[in-house]
This record gives sequence, structure tokens and C-alpha cells, in this order.
Amino acid sequence: MLKASLELLAEVGFEAMSIEAIATRAGVGKSTIYRRYSNKDELIADAIESLREEVLIPDTGTLWSDMDALIENAAQITLTPMGRQAVAMIVSSASSNPEFAQIYWDKYLQPRRQAFEIVIERAKERSEIPANLDSGLVFDTMSGIMLYALIFPSTESWAAYIRRALSLLLK
Repeated sequence: MLKASLELLAEVGFEAMSIEAIATRAGVGKSTIYRRYSNKDELIADAIESLREEVLIPDTGTLWSDMDALIENAAQITLTPMGRQAVAMIVSSASSNPEFAQIYWDKYLQPRRQAFEIVIERAKERSEIPANLDSGLVFDTMSGIMLYALIFPSTESWAAYIRRALSLLLK
């Protein structure tokens, strides 16, 4: 059910998907879904939660090696055809549906933001970056850069573009 929910989210977006469509895709009856979830919001929240296992907290010993690991992990998830489609539908759905935006924030972005904070705090402890650097703002900026680079590719690789942009921010 969770996989079917994520696939439909990527294909048609939150608004257009239904419990019936999810049940059909998953090969189960609607009653099976309703035994576990009271509504589509709860099911989608769990589906997004299932992605949490992909949260990576690298600890290579240097900020830039950690950043490279984070960028590589994001590339593996985002730069696939399904990843690109999912990002487009998530942005579209979150833009038009505040409830979905909150679910996505709580279940997907917030755990990654917290993991990123650990990477930044370690870099602060090693004096690689200023102690007053706002890790949340860096994460938000990095996320924006990643989305921008996904939509408007440059002549350099996605990862190189993001790394170059982050180097400006972290100087």
C-alpha cells in the first residue's frame, strides 16, 4: 500500500489520488486500507514516513566529505525518472494543499533537516565553519538549490553545481 501510494503521488499528485486508486494499484480492497488508515492523509503520511530509512548522517571527519556524501545520497534518490516525477508532484501538491505540505514537512523534510544539523554541528566543533552558522537556513538553501538545479540544469553536473553553490554559502 505504501509503495502504491508513493507511486500514485509521483504520477498524479496528492489531490488527484484516491483510496480506491491506491487499493487498485496495491492489489488490495479499499476495506484493507480503511482497517489501517482512517483517511488518505494518514496513509500518505505513513508512505512518506517509509522513506525515512534513507536519512543519511555521514561522519567522514570533514565537512566537505560529509557534504559530498549528502549530495550523492540526494542524487541517487532525486535524479531517477521516478525521483524527478515525485519531486514535481510533491512541489505541486504542497503548493496547493497546506495539509499535504505539513505532512511532507513533518514526515520527510524535518528528519532530514535534523540529520543535517548533526553534520553542521560536527563541522562547528571541528572549527570548519563559523559557530553561529544557522544549520536550518543552510539546509533550506541547499534544498532550494537542489530543486533549482533539478528544474534548470546547468552545463556542469547536478552534484558539482550544488557543491559550488554551497561553497559560496559556507565560506
